Amino acid sequence: MSEKPEKTVKPEKPEKSEQTRLSVFKTYKLYVGGKFPRSESGRVYEVTDSKGKWLANAPLSSRKDARDAVVAARKAFGGWSGATAYNRGQILYRIAEMLEGRKDQFVGEVADAEGLSKSKAAAVVDAAIDRWVWYAGWTDKIAQVVGGANPVAGPYFNLSTPEPTGVVTVLAPQESSFLGLISVIAPVIATGNTVIVIASEKSPLPALSLGEVLATSDLPGGVVNVLSGRTAEIAAPLAAHQDVNAIDLTGADAVLAKELEIAAADNLKRVLRPQAVDYSETPGTERLTAFLETKTVWHPTGALGASGSSY
Repeated sequence: MSEKPEKTVKPEKPEKSEQTRLSVFKTYKLYVGGKFPRSESGRVYEVTDSKGKWLANAPLSSRKDARDAVVAARKAFGGWSGATAYNRGQILYRIAEMLEGRKDQFVGEVADAEGLSKSKAAAVVDAAIDRWVWYAGWTDKIAQVVGGANPVAGPYFNLSTPEPTGVVTVLAPQESSFLGLISVIAPVIATGNTVIVIASEKSPLPALSLGEVLATSDLPGGVVNVLSGRTAEIAAPLAAHQDVNAIDLTGADAVLAKELEIAAADNLKRVLRPQAVDYSETPGTERLTAFLETKTVWHPTGALGASGSSY
């Protein structure tokens, strides 16, 4: 009886080693003049979450970056202030639409920055987007609230109308990285000003990501310029800059605010002093009117006929 041939055992194939994918870390940049430059100095600083975990390297802005932002803001001021209030409202509403589309990204950044749960961070982002829409609706209404015809004794029309102050530097709140940020930027540009924003030193990432939204919206380059870095280092040259018309000291502590206010007096900048604000509350019109000037025009009514009746 013949023996059965032995079965050949095929060698086992070596298991495929799992390939480890390297994450593509985001490179955050400044937003100046509608573009995304790195800091002129080439410097960066580490941004960590509320537990000290590394999140990203953010640009460390220099004095040169601050001056470049002023040039961009001044260049954009004529076109932005000259646009109709209705058009500005449309553009701001478009930005709100784009913020809504990138809500998940901002929820993650706010949660990391402020140490919030995802649900609480989502509520903050929703409130920030609603706040932007709220200010967008004020663009063509604020003139009726703070302007109008004045009753005068004499044959004159006397009309007061609000006009934007010009280039405004804003020190964003240090603790409220997104809702507070929106609350100080939106009213400034809604009324026709252009702005240089110094992002929260501790939590700048939502502000830098906001620049990406603004760049892909209809907002002209230079209307909003976002700088990150050491608040005191960037704010000092801006407070003393002769082509900056106003400064909002919201994100400054008491010592820095006093120094900046003294520097701002050199060219009579309008100054909004820091004050305790609950950004979750519905804002009034104070920030809309903070950087508006009132222009009053007198015009003779004239007379018709020999009777002297006026129109």
